[in-house]
Amino acid sequence: MASDPVSPQQPDPAAGIDPAAAPAVRRLALIGLGLIGSSVARAVKRWNLAAEVVGHARSAATRETALALGFVDRAEADPAAAAAGADMVMICTPLGTYAALAEAIAPGLKPGAIVTDAGSTKTSAIRDLAPRLPEGVHLVPGHPIAGTEHSGPEAGFAELFAGRFCILTPPPGTDPAALETVRALWQGMGMTVHEMTAEHHDRVLAITSHLPHLIAYCIVGTATDLEAQTREEVIKYSAGGFRDFTRIAASDPVMWRDVFLNNKDAVLEIIQRFTEDLTALQRAIRWDEGETLERHFTRTRAVRRSVIAEKQA
Repeated sequence: MASDPVSPQQPDPAAGIDPAAAPAVRRLALIGLGLIGSSVARAVKRWNLAAEVVGHARSAATRETALALGFVDRAEADPAAAAAGADMVMICTPLGTYAALAEAIAPGLKPGAIVTDAGSTKTSAIRDLAPRLPEGVHLVPGHPIAGTEHSGPEAGFAELFAGRFCILTPPPGTDPAALETVRALWQGMGMTVHEMTAEHHDRVLAITSHLPHLIAYCIVGTATDLEAQTREEVIKYSAGGFRDFTRIAASDPVMWRDVFLNNKDAVLEIIQRFTEDLTALQRAIRWDEGETLERHFTRTRAVRRSVIAEKQA
């Protein structure tokens, strides 16, 4: 599920990708074969991270495409059939599907199986998954911070995760071996893995990912509400900033609907702070406070340089 658009990168050999290494898991079940699920499958196949990859998608066309492209060994219409007997189950569907999926797969999960996910909010993942999983099954929520504005099984590519960050939010008492297995899987795809609480993750992502997407949707929506002639000129003469907003606003609407509904409190808090900051800038423009504007722009320019320094540009 992820979230922020990135450009394809080549895996860094220093990230620990070793095609000759033993698989991290024997059977991996991917519930959802869109951009994230299909990219995970491709990466797992390329770097020998699972001996078998089983996929689930509701759409017969998606299942047929996945089999034709060869990134799954088997594709099931029933999520329970895909998850049955798997060592690890990774949910790569919109957040709103989690509770129903957990109930569907729970009866067939084998003791010791690991359930993880790729969703953009983690408190909701724990809320919807943990109570529905049987005893002896380990929950290790995760969030690979990588993505593009494209969707579907054809959109995936193995290098999507290389050089990016993955955040794991294990609940208290998580089995250490299960946590390390999930960590090894993401590291095997070239990611740098960090841990934090689910609550902290959701606050951080509210500002770094969720608010920017909301602003992009809002700005592009405002442009579409302009009168016809002006709207055509906005599109025709789009500068780089507006093009970036349209790229972000082209992201999966169902996924982002669920993100905002499931991270409501953190997003609303950040929107309020953003609104206050925007009002301050509005006042500076109105009263010709050039020094205030320049000071603000200088401070925020440094943030961009930090992003580049972290190789996340």
